[in-house]
Amino acid sequence: MSGDQTAPPVSTIDPYEYLQIIQNSDGTIKRLYEIPSTPAAPDHNGSTPVITKDVTLNPNHNTWVRIFLPRQALDNTSTNNSVGNTKLPLIVYYHGGGFILLSTDSTMNHDFCFNMALQLSAVVVSVEYRLAPEHRLPAAYDDAVEALHWIKCTQEKLLRDFADYSKCFLMGTSAGGNIAYHVGLRASTAVGDFEPLKIKGLILHHPFFGGSKRTESELRLLNTPVLPLCSTDLMWKLALPIGVDRDHEYCNPTVGDGFDQFDQIRELGWWVVVTGCDGDPLIDRQMELVEMLKKKGVKVKAQFNEGDYHGVELMDATKANALFVFLMYFLEKC
Repeated sequence: MSGDQTAPPVSTIDPYEYLQIIQNSDGTIKRLYEIPSTPAAPDHNGSTPVITKDVTLNPNHNTWVRIFLPRQALDNTSTNNSVGNTKLPLIVYYHGGGFILLSTDSTMNHDFCFNMALQLSAVVVSVEYRLAPEHRLPAAYDDAVEALHWIKCTQEKLLRDFADYSKCFLMGTSAGGNIAYHVGLRASTAVGDFEPLKIKGLILHHPFFGGSKRTESELRLLNTPVLPLCSTDLMWKLALPIGVDRDHEYCNPTVGDGFDQFDQIRELGWWVVVTGCDGDPLIDRQMELVEMLKKKGVKVKAQFNEGDYHGVELMDATKANALFVFLMYFLEKC
């Protein structure tokens, strides 16, 4: 698991060029690449299988959510004349991007949530949170928790009429998986604050964790074309509070009091799903988290695939469909 720390690893990749960013003198960054985006489609003519709608979360922070509702839920309501028969599991989703890039409306994130809502017959609420370094951690965690409070109180019909608040799952990809983990820790100690939301589990999809000591997979995949080590180092440098290193609890789940909070997750009976692959430099840290959870008696389901790369399901629809089949079993089990 552990790597040699005697000398810093030598990378052949410029992380700023790789991430297409420039650091400004005031500590902010300029994002050079214009990432394709997809607008929401309320769909007034019945042409899309999933209805999407954007709703403001916090105008002061410019945060918002995008709701994904399978059209079949509306059709069932019309047929049965009973909203109660159509309520679907609720997945609160946090996108990836190393805390510094991407958005809920980035096409890759939109398409992933669109297909997930359709394939899992679930209501998906994708959260737009503040990015670092303009808003360093824990800003993203705070926004993610605020979204849960908004969901529990909102009168938005797409949620009130169609989402089953007793079957809520927190899910995230990469940095979003890190967010789902930390939001889960917070929520597990204050479950009453989120009623009527009842969280059943966490889905950590290729979760983004780190640490000061290198792992074997980080060194083995030092210059991988997808998420090279120098890029994750830079992401953490820009995202973590100023003055701390990668052994801060936001980055490294083996430090801090997170381990003690697993007791609460176990007592609540939550499931934790962790998915990853052997082509991801982060796999050793993900597997280490799984072992920690198991030692604490938390119900864990892990799936680590061979031959894939970090975030592959956002790029490959076939891989995404296989993931959704796996998650369908998990949702039904819960």
